[in-house]
Amino acid sequence: MSRRTGLLLGLAVLALPAHADSASTDARDAWWARLQALCGQAFQGTLVRAPADDTTFRDRRAVMHVRECSAERVRIPLVIDEDRSRTWVFMRDADTGAIGFRHDHRHADGSPEPMTMYGGWTPNRGSADTQLFPADDLTAAAIPGSGQRSVWLVEIHPGERFVYAANRVGTERGFQVDFDLTAPVQAPSAPWGWDGD
Repeated sequence: MSRRTGLLLGLAVLALPAHADSASTDARDAWWARLQALCGQAFQGTLVRAPADDTTFRDRRAVMHVRECSAERVRIPLVIDEDRSRTWVFMRDADTGAIGFRHDHRHADGSPEPMTMYGGWTPNRGSADTQLFPADDLTAAAIPGSGQRSVWLVEIHPGERFVYAANRVGTERGFQVDFDLTAPVQAPSAPWGWDGD
């Protein structure tokens, strides 16, 4: 099965009933535990798919650093070459167990970029491997005129790979970057807007 096919099958999880890994474990808890297990480590990514005209990741070094973790929030700077403007933010809702995902974008002086904090919340339990984040109203406000809705997919396969994928529903526009969990790399400097290294 190709990775593209795997991504499309993953997106189909939206239509599946929520389920857990076992009778006593919510799949979101299992996925969150996998994310927490990466705390403090950094990994290099490989571009799997991107629009032909987009150079965000193409021929550039991408490193994710699981830099800050708590029971309620995990922040992962994504450094592209020397660009330290991006941080992924994952959150847990204590009442519902839902997981939120935001893209925090900063200028070099630490101030927010105009397009920032977009993302969404899990619509169901997903699986221990995969969680989906359909775009929410905050995203519509952050990206005016974006037209088709976006959805993000994040997979965690312990000891293998971490997958970040983004799709614009109803179009061919999409990204996928796979990070190699078998070979941790040196952590990059702090992202823009963070204190200290």
